[in-house]
Amino acid sequence: MLQRRLHTHSDDDHLLLLEHPHVVTLGRRGRREHLLVDVEALGGTVVETDRGGEVTYHGPGQLVGYPILTVPGRRGGGMADTAAYVSGVEQLLIDVLGDLGLAAGRLDRHTGVWVDPDGVRPRKIAAIGVRLSRARSMHGFALNVDPDLGWFGRIVPCGITGLGVTSLAEEGIDASMREVVDIAARRAAERWAPHGRVDRADVAHRVAPDDMAQFTREAANGAGAGAVPDGDAPGAAAEGVSPRLLGRLSSARLEGDRREPVPLRSRKPEWMRVPLSTGPTFHKIRSTLRDLDLVTVCEEAGCPNISECWNDGTATFMILGERCTRACGFCMVDTRRPVAADPEEPARVAEAAARMGLEHVVVTMVARDDLGDGGAAAVAATVAALRHRLPHARVETLISDLGGDPDSLQTVFDARPDVLNHNIETVARLQRAVRPSAGYARSLSVLARAAGAGLTTKSSIIAGMGETHDEVVQTLADLHSAGTGIVTIGQYLRPSARHLPVDRWWPPEAFERWKEIGEAMGISHVESSPLTRSSYHARQAADAAAGTVEAIEAGTVRI
Repeated sequence: MLQRRLHTHSDDDHLLLLEHPHVVTLGRRGRREHLLVDVEALGGTVVETDRGGEVTYHGPGQLVGYPILTVPGRRGGGMADTAAYVSGVEQLLIDVLGDLGLAAGRLDRHTGVWVDPDGVRPRKIAAIGVRLSRARSMHGFALNVDPDLGWFGRIVPCGITGLGVTSLAEEGIDASMREVVDIAARRAAERWAPHGRVDRADVAHRVAPDDMAQFTREAANGAGAGAVPDGDAPGAAAEGVSPRLLGRLSSARLEGDRREPVPLRSRKPEWMRVPLSTGPTFHKIRSTLRDLDLVTVCEEAGCPNISECWNDGTATFMILGERCTRACGFCMVDTRRPVAADPEEPARVAEAAARMGLEHVVVTMVARDDLGDGGAAAVAATVAALRHRLPHARVETLISDLGGDPDSLQTVFDARPDVLNHNIETVARLQRAVRPSAGYARSLSVLARAAGAGLTTKSSIIAGMGETHDEVVQTLADLHSAGTGIVTIGQYLRPSARHLPVDRWWPPEAFERWKEIGEAMGISHVESSPLTRSSYHARQAADAAAGTVEAIEAGTVRI
């Protein structure tokens, strides 16, 4: 879905490079009889696509590239243009392989890149399947670095019999995926952007399962918590940060960046200090929440704006309990084993919203990877309960990525929240350090799917964890390309010694600049200030975004 969104809604050129889990794809000419075994019984999936070609395999150890480009030509994507474009992709891969020390070429009548194409045993090392529509390209190539070649014996690859499949490793080339990505990115920039600016946003490569294991607050304080991985700031480790967390942060550092993090107990800048101001409305909301046994992210996440929002009569409900199955490096929500979901919770949320007289209700959730649907049904039930009790109120849902599962996401989309919020949280480079159980591309895909379903979408960036100004701008561009209508940007506040250190305090003028840049890109509304949080001024942001959309549709504003 992200690829489709970039294809149809972005004028920029993109190249997505990734590794897939085990999946067999069928092109427009693909035939089911070319699946020689039950792929799904072996742990793979089968997906029908609208690319050209027949059947192929994608999986770990294979570099898959999706160039999304405006393709020059006279026919807007006719056969001649397609043939010329495919030839260019083949040449790109031939050049990449040459840089790695492997000679390769083309084989008559068979698309792709081949080793020993003129010899007695030609073997395919890269498959190509593309689609050109409205002079824009989709789909792309799959280069075998070191995949399990046994999977190709379970299909008739590309409908070709009697010819072999190979990989860099099989041909004796010892190259890591990172090395291949670096060469492919360089060659692609030379071919497709020889005189233009190239923005590269790397996300962590495949992570071993034990490195992805979540850690609890107890584990962060366990044996070895004082150990300091090479290159990490000793001050941060001494304060109790998990060595695993610090290791991820160290590996994500920019070359030459040795800036020390902000000490935990240092004095906050004046613009980050918020006095706690309670009043009758504040206490009434707290009483309502306690009476109905409900949880708010305002309290659980230690939001600095709790006084302002509660005194204004607004609160963000957090459903599915107060324990999250993920352990993000910035978040203070409890990570112990979650309790069973409460089927009566949606009705209680609706009752609380009615008592508070809310016109805009924000419902967020903890990640519940222990549930089959990730908690999607509970979100949909809460939206339905709110619609029944408060038919004129707007409902905003802040969801996890739901594991990227299309059916779970569709369950939420079908509930038709007025705003669908999913947070990207940080820039691409820092994803593994900040939220190791999530992913940058997956989050963009969730937002693109929601936008494709006709929903108003929203996301949030947390600044101050090690990103650069340009990386924030790049993330805004990616969110815009994915169809995101509302973006919030705020300063990171370290919840405890066991969380990621604050890298820097961004001044208010930086947030003002990001707002200007994001809205100039075409994002309907950017709420950006040091104290902004994902649900801060949610009603006002939704109003502003709706007003911008109406103005665009009326022709009074052009973006």
